[in-house]
Amino acid sequence: MKRPRNLILDDLVYLSVRLVVALAQMLTIEQSYALADALAALIYRVDRRHRLVGIDNLRVAFGDRYDARERDQLVRGVYQHFCRMVIEMLHIPRKLNLYNWRSYITLVGHEPVIERLLRGGPLVMLTGHYGNWEMAGYLFGLFGFPPNSVARTLDNARLDAFLRSFRERTGQKLIAKSGGYDEMLAVLREGRVLSFLADQDAGQRGLYVDFFGRPASTHKAIALLALEHRAPVVVGYARRIGPGFRYEVGCLDVIEPEEWQGTADDVRLLTQRYTTALESIIRERPEQYLWLHRRWKHQPKAKSAAAAGRAPSTDTPQLA
Repeated sequence: MKRPRNLILDDLVYLSVRLVVALAQMLTIEQSYALADALAALIYRVDRRHRLVGIDNLRVAFGDRYDARERDQLVRGVYQHFCRMVIEMLHIPRKLNLYNWRSYITLVGHEPVIERLLRGGPLVMLTGHYGNWEMAGYLFGLFGFPPNSVARTLDNARLDAFLRSFRERTGQKLIAKSGGYDEMLAVLREGRVLSFLADQDAGQRGLYVDFFGRPASTHKAIALLALEHRAPVVVGYARRIGPGFRYEVGCLDVIEPEEWQGTADDVRLLTQRYTTALESIIRERPEQYLWLHRRWKHQPKAKSAAAAGRAPSTDTPQLA
């Protein structure tokens, strides 16, 4: 049974966050970056558990490519990047608009994506916990193509509402990761854009595909939705290129319905293809990936490893 939340503690956390936001917004973005770097250095020191997870994940992903010192430096870079990303979220509504976006954003490989958005019809857009995915969702809304993004609802209701106000400022709509499957179906049936962060561990019953040379439990629902609605799958990214607030927003792969084979293996093949594309994106700038989460938390059981790639059951897929 889930323990009831401490609402007083939730309110204190919310008020603390609002105070930090107010202070950060009084600074220039350059001053905010200095604050973020200081916070990153502090969190790196005190957050031993996630620091060790990050170092171990880099060892798993890259083997001997990096020595211990280089892995440690990369993890420091991860903390710095994500602290800067959070700070940027506070400045984006004031800094980025439809008239000046070219000063901060470079588009790469976007032509096929724009063509599909203009054509209409269901579209699945994927990225990972890489670069600044929050800015990407904001930007697509700014361009007039607001996505419907699947995201976990925060346990702190007031904090969740505050974050939602940023995410939905340019028309993006959030769908709860847990319990939102019917809403996801409606989005695709109506020919709209559905977006996911597609690099999260799906538990022991997930679909295992190769990610950096190791089986990674991955949600089946994304491929099932795309297959059912014959929706093209776009794999993209928003990569920091600096200095300061400068990003490259690009598309690495577009997987068309015509490429599917119409076999029971399509779910595995589609899931592997977009996972491989995400891996290629991450390899470009590994310090911009969230290595601090346990992507390989679950592994195939020995007796069921051969069956890990079989077609999923017809039960309603879950993303939670």
